[in-house]
Amino acid sequence: MDPAPGGAEIPTGDAACANRAPVLAALDLGTNNCRLLIARPCREGFRVIDAFSRIVRLGEGLTRSDRLCDDAMSRTVQALKVCRSKMERRGVSHLRAVGTEACRRADNCDEFLTRVQDETGLEIEIISPKEEARLALAGVAPLLDASIQYAMVFDIGGGSTEMIWTELVRGRPRVIDQISVPLGVVNLTETYGGDRVCPHDYRRMMDRVAEGLGDFDARNGISKAVAEGRVQMLGASGTVTTLAGIQMGLARYDRSRVDGAFLDRDKARSISETLLGLDYMGRAGQPCVGRDRADLVVAGCAILDAIWRQWPVPQLRIADRGVREGILCELAAAARHRRRRG
Repeated sequence: MDPAPGGAEIPTGDAACANRAPVLAALDLGTNNCRLLIARPCREGFRVIDAFSRIVRLGEGLTRSDRLCDDAMSRTVQALKVCRSKMERRGVSHLRAVGTEACRRADNCDEFLTRVQDETGLEIEIISPKEEARLALAGVAPLLDASIQYAMVFDIGGGSTEMIWTELVRGRPRVIDQISVPLGVVNLTETYGGDRVCPHDYRRMMDRVAEGLGDFDARNGISKAVAEGRVQMLGASGTVTTLAGIQMGLARYDRSRVDGAFLDRDKARSISETLLGLDYMGRAGQPCVGRDRADLVVAGCAILDAIWRQWPVPQLRIADRGVREGILCELAAAARHRRRRG
């Protein structure tokens, strides 16, 4: 597996490997998480053969300094070394590795990317919010209901929240408009705290997110379509998957049960109120939350509440998928195209 500029599709230089079925990898380096999926293309799309996810908090402290701190970079490099090892062990032949909001915002991103390449051999492609949203939509598209005309698709990240207003045309999603709200669970938690969050600060988080939604709503007439019952809502993030797991009463998180499930708006609000009333240790003891997310989940609930306050769709479909799956869909389609050509 040889690095290529921009983190684009990476064919192996080994001629023997080129004659075998390709092994694909998608790496998504976000503000909070480092995620990897390894898969083989198949007739229906792709089949996952390995995965890795670690909370690295790359964007820690970025709100205050506009720089990636040394500890965050070191944690991330160690996680990327694990990714590199997994890819080598699986014989990955095609890779796309992307970085999102933390990398976009950091003044010392170039320094960080050089370190990543030197220590792991990986080149990370910093993608725009528009490309991030496009890939996320490609990843979650199979969960959209083709019988409902419009969809509000969102992804609550560590440093930003991506919103995609979509129309279903003959069952296929077409992006009408999109925005990237520069607020996510990490930067809101750093501003308002992650232990005990008072109701006043919770409302302030909601209001800040709402400020980024008003113009988007007005120029697209989204509220009118919601009132007419022509809008479905689909969310991807640790926040919505956590709330869905709690709603289902899971003793521990189970992706196979959560991905594609539905979250009721009123039930989600009740769960959010319960989590808001707990301190860090209280939330850490909740099933499907744990210590890694206990300080971040309240900010995520505030973002979700702001979205639902703006567009009161009765229920939300949950996607435990996103950018990585979107990348794999495209890599698998390219692999099938190459195979058809000979």
